[in-house]
Amino acid sequence: MLKTPPIVAIVGRPNVGKSTFFNIIAGHRISIVEDTPGVTRDRVYADVEWTGRPFTLVDTGGIDMQSDDVFLSQMRQQAQIAIDTADVILFFTDARDGLTHQDEEIAGYLRAAHKPVLLVVNKLDHQGMKDIIYEYYQLGMGDPIGISSANMLGLGDLLDEIVKLLPEDAPSLEERPPAVSVALVGRPNVGKSSLLNRLLGENRAMVSDIPGTTRDAIDTPYLHPDGTLYNLIDTAGIRRKRMVEDGTIERYSVIRSFTAIRRCDVVLLLIDANDGVTEQDTKIAGIARDEGKACIVIVNKWDAIEKQTGTLEEFQKQVLSRLDFMAYAPVLFISALTGQRTHTLWEEINRVYAQATRRISTGALNDVLGDAQMALQAPMIAGKRLRIYYGIQSGVQPPEFLLFVNNEKLLHFAYERYLENQLRKAFGFEGTPLRLTLREKSEKEVYHQ
Repeated sequence: MLKTPPIVAIVGRPNVGKSTFFNIIAGHRISIVEDTPGVTRDRVYADVEWTGRPFTLVDTGGIDMQSDDVFLSQMRQQAQIAIDTADVILFFTDARDGLTHQDEEIAGYLRAAHKPVLLVVNKLDHQGMKDIIYEYYQLGMGDPIGISSANMLGLGDLLDEIVKLLPEDAPSLEERPPAVSVALVGRPNVGKSSLLNRLLGENRAMVSDIPGTTRDAIDTPYLHPDGTLYNLIDTAGIRRKRMVEDGTIERYSVIRSFTAIRRCDVVLLLIDANDGVTEQDTKIAGIARDEGKACIVIVNKWDAIEKQTGTLEEFQKQVLSRLDFMAYAPVLFISALTGQRTHTLWEEINRVYAQATRRISTGALNDVLGDAQMALQAPMIAGKRLRIYYGIQSGVQPPEFLLFVNNEKLLHFAYERYLENQLRKAFGFEGTPLRLTLREKSEKEVYHQ
């Protein structure tokens, strides 16, 4: 059984500075910070450490106890999950507003959880505000801790109090096995959050037919029953650039989605079966390829398609035709709603990750390169022909090969594709792009080194 660091959940009503505190403690901007209620909708996680004691910090959306709004009620559910799983709860309030009726309602809500709670009075930005803290004693939740996240005042004292409440047997971060990071990406409303919830077996992310429900790239650690640790990243839907205004929350969300692709190991590119492969899908796929990421193309909502004999095969041809630059990526047809074929995803993720991290011996590589040149010589360019002396594997994720040649300029793109196909034929590399890099060497250097 894998022991994970204890969980510290940050809760409170909207706009009390939860995400600002989270980002400062996490060390970089993970949650989107904006003076708009409801910006943080899902739970956001970060592993942190203080005085040698590790814990997982969880940011949550603002709790509104009364609203029937679909988003706010789902945000309340997400906060409840964070509270249920937490070892310590940070109850954030706002000194500028003073104690509010909403704060009193949330305090009662937290008492029912029977968890250790630290009452935090945030935005005590200057000395003249210190007396405000006394009114919070009437909540009966112990001594309030005054801080200013924006000015980084009192954070050390708060962290000291958190550490006092952590379980003594918590493991260090180094004891956790390395995780395979998997990013779920695609246009809005293709079912990314639904698939995440299906894979986890819980309502981890908010699901709605309204575009823009997921605003952050949400990391969720998940320990599979086979012992493999994954980091699943649910991302905001990526719309066409001209539809996203500069300076908006959505623009930050889209940037965060691109960053998620950059930092993941495997991309799950979701496509809506009702729409087929759109121009925006091809652009997202191009980003994954350019970043050198292993990729699985997932056609979701397959249950909604009326099928006849050969429907799947014909659809797969259309996908491969539109994504011909990513012919190496497997295509899966699933339904996140019904669970159809979703159980096969774990095996496919492991397979393409293994291919992206695969290393080939220099001897085996050069046997394939030699056979490839014997079977088909490079085309003549300006009366000269490319000659590959030998190659080595220079990297993984994606697999990269350094080829020593007589002249870098003699590699025709068609011959480069041929070499890539020969490497795939010999070694597989399903699901991952390959990169070939050339370096010139004279024949004398090769045979007299």
